[in-house]
Amino acid sequence: MFFILSKALAFLFSPFVWFIFCVLAAFFWKKEIWRKRFKWIALGLFLFFSNSVIYLEFCRLWEVQGTPIKKVKKYDVGIVLTGMGEYNADLKVVSLRRGGDRIWQAVTLYHKGKVKQLLITGDNGYVSDRGLHEAKQIKEVLVGWGIPEKDIITEEKSRNTHENASETQKIINRSYPHFNSFLLITSGTHMRRARACFAKINMKVDCYSTDLYTGPTRGYHWDQFIIPDVSNFDCWNHLTKEWVGYVVYDVVGYI
Repeated sequence: MFFILSKALAFLFSPFVWFIFCVLAAFFWKKEIWRKRFKWIALGLFLFFSNSVIYLEFCRLWEVQGTPIKKVKKYDVGIVLTGMGEYNADLKVVSLRRGGDRIWQAVTLYHKGKVKQLLITGDNGYVSDRGLHEAKQIKEVLVGWGIPEKDIITEEKSRNTHENASETQKIINRSYPHFNSFLLITSGTHMRRARACFAKINMKVDCYSTDLYTGPTRGYHWDQFIIPDVSNFDCWNHLTKEWVGYVVYDVVGYI
């Protein structure tokens, strides 16, 4: 029930949903005065949420900023959170999206000797079965690339960030009690909630943020100020999902 409720809340708090509602209301609301109001509200929502600079400044307030690899210490294991791929049933392959930078950076850290082993945690975050079993499938790819199977641990039960943390701790306590240092690897926008989940179960981790939208330097281009970009609606969906998720996790005691 919690899993489905969290998905519903994320949908309702999506700026794109608000925009579509106002567009529909502008055409179908009975009273003319409200149709006009909804037209202006829809226009305002579009201009606000499609503006790149506005999105990036809000994102900057939330993201946990990254660390240069050369400043990363050495760890027993890098904990990689899934939620970065989709499964192509026709080709029988995992297709990575922007969040795939998590595994890209994790492999880089492994090859540079910053983490001795990788622990990939998470099965899939969908309500229905779409053929995605992310930890298992990504491990198969990495082994195919030549990484020794013994250096890749998988946690294949969890479906959300709270379960990522709790199930990871169970595996480590049961099979790897000699591990003493942990590097948490996930997206910068997701790191705040993920870090809080691990802190809640008293598991000390250091953070390595990936696929960052922002950084210490503001390097905006002129078009980002004035030209709407509809792809920002998708970015806002991810960001508001994290805000809603953080609040809900706080309410139910996951963080």
